[in-house]
Amino acid sequence: MRHNVGIGAHERGDEPHEEGPGYGIGAVSRRLGVPAPTLRTWNLRYGIGPSRRSPGGHRRYDAGDLRRLEEMNRLIHAGVPPADAAREALRLSITPDDAREAPAVPRAEEERGQVPTAASVARAACALDGRAVADGLAAALAGRGVVWTWERLVRPVFRTICLRQTETGAGVDVEHLFSDRLLAALFPLIERPARPVNTRPVLLACAEEEQHSLPVYALAAALSVNRLVETRVLGARTPYSALGDAMRRLGPSVVFVWSQQPSTGDPAPLSALPSPRPPGRVVVGGPGWAEPLPARVTRVASLDEAVTVVSAAVD
Repeated sequence: MRHNVGIGAHERGDEPHEEGPGYGIGAVSRRLGVPAPTLRTWNLRYGIGPSRRSPGGHRRYDAGDLRRLEEMNRLIHAGVPPADAAREALRLSITPDDAREAPAVPRAEEERGQVPTAASVARAACALDGRAVADGLAAALAGRGVVWTWERLVRPVFRTICLRQTETGAGVDVEHLFSDRLLAALFPLIERPARPVNTRPVLLACAEEEQHSLPVYALAAALSVNRLVETRVLGARTPYSALGDAMRRLGPSVVFVWSQQPSTGDPAPLSALPSPRPPGRVVVGGPGWAEPLPARVTRVASLDEAVTVVSAAVD
């Protein structure tokens, strides 16, 4: 697994020089394999961003900025939470000028509520405050990462929403608003890494007639951001015939299929999926699957386990 992506200075039009304008965000995104929206979030949240301006007044990254971003990216891939990774990266080779331009983020400021609680996000969702929900999700994804946000924020909020639906018979509007904002927060993270670790993509889909697709997008985001794995997401209600066609065309190293409801978790169609050449691995997740599963199918029980199993199987 690749933990660090080096930054060179050989892409035409992006070479910095001593008095030049430095790198634009697009060049930095390509070189690091980090989506541009994530770089903007790192800048806003942690102060780790561009410190120069072009003659036209545009913010640009200089060599020192890139060293810090490389270090932050390396630490995140090593399992360090983004907030702590940023703090350490900002201390890297700091000169007096650098220190004035990019101060470290005090731990007390982080603890005062940059990353929201599940209860506060649930309250915002129930109030149909889409902006607050979006801001809370963005803060959690930037500060704690995809897996933490899913397990410690998203799932508790959904439990609260479902409980409210059970008790009152209402809340579909709340569920739809939260799902919409969550998908909008995850989607920018699902970009093809500039230097993916896999030569064959990971294919992710929901079982036929399964409409709960958010876990698939969460897995794709975690694989892309945390492991630099290239994915292709087919989404909700993917017919097995269409999944098979995609497997034959792409030859994926791993196929992941999600089933939320028992009505969609029939394992029999999994046995009929084609066998790519070279062979790939089939992984399933979700509570809907019935047992027993076909011999070649691996079942995972959590997002963290899915990231580990899938990333270990890519080639």
